[in-house]
Amino acid sequence: MGQIRVLVVDDSSLARELITAILSTDKDIMIVGEAQDGREAVRKTRELKPDIVTMDIEMPEMNGLEAIEHIMAAHAVPILVVTTRGDAHTAYAAISKGALDLVQKPDVNLDGAKEFIDKIKLLSKIRVITHIGGRRAVKDIKEQPKPVFGNKTVDRIVAVASSTGGPEALSVLLSGFPEKFPCPIVIAQHISDGFVQGMVEWLKRTSRLNVKTASDGEYINPGTVYVSPSEKHMEITVDRKIALVERHPKDIYRPSCDALLSSVAKVYGQRSIGVILTGMGSDGAMGIKKIKGAGGLTIAQDEKTSVVFGMNKAAIDSGCVDKILPIDEIGDDIISIVGKA
Repeated sequence: MGQIRVLVVDDSSLARELITAILSTDKDIMIVGEAQDGREAVRKTRELKPDIVTMDIEMPEMNGLEAIEHIMAAHAVPILVVTTRGDAHTAYAAISKGALDLVQKPDVNLDGAKEFIDKIKLLSKIRVITHIGGRRAVKDIKEQPKPVFGNKTVDRIVAVASSTGGPEALSVLLSGFPEKFPCPIVIAQHISDGFVQGMVEWLKRTSRLNVKTASDGEYINPGTVYVSPSEKHMEITVDRKIALVERHPKDIYRPSCDALLSSVAKVYGQRSIGVILTGMGSDGAMGIKKIKGAGGLTIAQDEKTSVVFGMNKAAIDSGCVDKILPIDEIGDDIISIVGKA
């Protein structure tokens, strides 16, 4: 198997040098070129045919968003957005245009370098599809789904685990819920530190629900989506509050999907609905198993609509998943289940 061919795009020569230096430490990766603006990135993607592109957002001539749209329309290739925390809001627009994932510009340290290299290796293997106007678009809010719950409340909870490809999947999932959905929704999405609020603001565009970053000690309410910050793990307490738990330095996943789902299983038991979406690794499989063991309902996104069939595959293979559904059918199924409660 040949080396992974990478095109590095950034208007900062220092950033390009750093990314190149980190990736060049791995014998399986070869830097085939660099570009300092979006226009050059589009041209070099066409000429060099890289396996993956690392893309900055704020650049002269043509910015990263425009470059992603052009690349995905004409020469589709996996794209990893590499940007600063300050660009978090704009970065999620890149996801809607076809980028697979985003990370903060890497620091020069062993842990950060390994994580960055692993991400490049994973995403380079994903098959992407060319579409005129970009691979994907932020999903518009669907027509008001039925049933409409009115002021009804249901003592249930929906807990969602997701990773690579998750932001796009979450936008599809949340777009289908009615404004007065009678249960809280809690989400653990693997994400780089500092990017959660940008994702929350982006998801608000797709949902009628109140989407927010979770705060320690707040009560969970129906019709509200609580997204875990990445800097801590999120759990649900017996008195139906958010508990933000300190990360351990050796924790692989942030935030932990297993921690959230396991706490939901313990508190809500058979009133739990656990959902595991696209993502690499196996985080969440143990938590889904606990929800199943407590008598709750478990749903996994299917392989066809997953960017990475990893976390959900691990859960399915463990035999603890009740339903395997395309991402655009999961919301409707949950609405139907809750409507019968």
